[in-house]
Amino acid sequence: MNILLVYPRFPKSFWSFDKTLELVGMKAQLPPLGLVTVAAILPQSWNFKLVDRNVRDVEDAEWRWADIVIVSAMIVHRPDFLAAIRTAKEYGKLVAVGGPYPTSLPHEAEEAGADFLILDEGEITLPMFVEAVERGDRSGTFRSGGEKPAVTETPIPRYDLLELDAYAEMSVQFSRGCPFQCEFCDIIVLYGRKPRTKEPDQLLAELQYLYDLGWRRSIFMVDDNFIGNKRNVKRLLTAMKPWMEDHGYPFSFATEASVDLAQDPELMQMMVDCNFGTVFLGIETPDDDSLALTKKFQNTRDPLSESVVAIAKTGLRVMAGFIVGFDGERTGAGQRIYQFVEQTAIPTAMVSMLQALPDTALWHRLEKEGRLLGKSADINQATLMNFVPTRPIEDITEEFIQTFWDLYDPLTVLNRTFRHYLILGEARKRNSKRRHSKKTAAAAGSPSINWITLRAFFIILWRQGVVRKTRLRFWVNLAIMLWRYPAVAASYVSVCAQAEHFIDFRQVVRQNIEDQLAAYQSAKLATPAQEEAQLAA
Repeated sequence: MNILLVYPRFPKSFWSFDKTLELVGMKAQLPPLGLVTVAAILPQSWNFKLVDRNVRDVEDAEWRWADIVIVSAMIVHRPDFLAAIRTAKEYGKLVAVGGPYPTSLPHEAEEAGADFLILDEGEITLPMFVEAVERGDRSGTFRSGGEKPAVTETPIPRYDLLELDAYAEMSVQFSRGCPFQCEFCDIIVLYGRKPRTKEPDQLLAELQYLYDLGWRRSIFMVDDNFIGNKRNVKRLLTAMKPWMEDHGYPFSFATEASVDLAQDPELMQMMVDCNFGTVFLGIETPDDDSLALTKKFQNTRDPLSESVVAIAKTGLRVMAGFIVGFDGERTGAGQRIYQFVEQTAIPTAMVSMLQALPDTALWHRLEKEGRLLGKSADINQATLMNFVPTRPIEDITEEFIQTFWDLYDPLTVLNRTFRHYLILGEARKRNSKRRHSKKTAAAAGSPSINWITLRAFFIILWRQGVVRKTRLRFWVNLAIMLWRYPAVAASYVSVCAQAEHFIDFRQVVRQNIEDQLAAYQSAKLATPAQEEAQLAA
């Protein structure tokens, strides 16, 4: 059986890092972890080829070679996911689909022509699919019936199928699920509120496999809340530390975590000792009323700004997500987000307008209230919200665009990154002194030095140090960083390089959102006119 695994293209978004990837000669930020896991679960007597359409197009010979084409996607992949299904059907292939997007909106995949819907988690539904194929079935829908698999049985993903040199980071998963109940979040719908974790030895075997394949760069621990089960995370980190020491700290790690990480200094230090360098926090808003309304109570227990600073002072670079458009939100929410980001010096802040994702508590509430604007969704930051908000959408849109624009003003983001790295530099200097091993950790998040990174470095010097209004501040900041904290200087410059993407992307945000708002307003104006015409007729 010849299986062609296809991963759809990402649209240009906050996470696509287009301009940054161009600088370092890479094609994509992260690989399709779901598909290489699928390949590991399916019978190993089958033949596999994997094509990530973010890296290259599927060749004609590959389409023809396949007996079955398997496509996996998140909602953000929607346009190319549907296009990949249609192309496969044009070649007369059986098409199987899975992943968060088909699981949430299976009818859209079915309407595009998918034959097999492998929904929910693959450890349960992929064996059902295999049985159906071996029976000779030509279609089918497979669901877990609410059962959540123990990920302790998940095999090592088939990382060997990837074109490793194409990716800036690698993906590894330790846990699924999150213990919290945020109204807008689809993670708890897809994976449940009881975090399930792999065994430490299981995760170390995955790291060893990547090590044996030659991977030596950053790894993103893709858990939606890495610390959802703190006890098991500490078991993992306890086992990881000697492995990292014995292997000479071959990787740096990044992950996502809830902001209550700040309440556990021991856990933060354990992460740093295992060469974790970056953590993404879902802060959402500094407005307590909005946090309470959306049931993100974990963000209301301690002052958010103090939590962010506490995490940074441990040596973890903070990235964060923010949202505008909550029900009952007061005017000026965007400005308050901007002020919070500046106050806490978070270099990379993702701001989005609220989207109601399928099957979430928010989705069901808005559907009941008659406020949904359709039966689909998107999580691209350049997309208008998909429901009627409680305050004028024009006001929310204006605030959102202005906030994104101001956050990624070249001089603003440069100085914010510098302030954050002063905190990190001091923390990492302290951490280096407390290490007892002769093998010291690499500066977490630092790029490897080669001709490509040197070329990228000189481009940044030219753009930010010569061409833009940042020119004087860039050289002053860099000189201070090299003088005071040379161990984090390379990482600092790499985050300055990431800003190239956001400086460019803010133009996309402004144009797309303004165009979509104009279309929305036109449709709203046309509706009363149509109703009047129908009444007159």
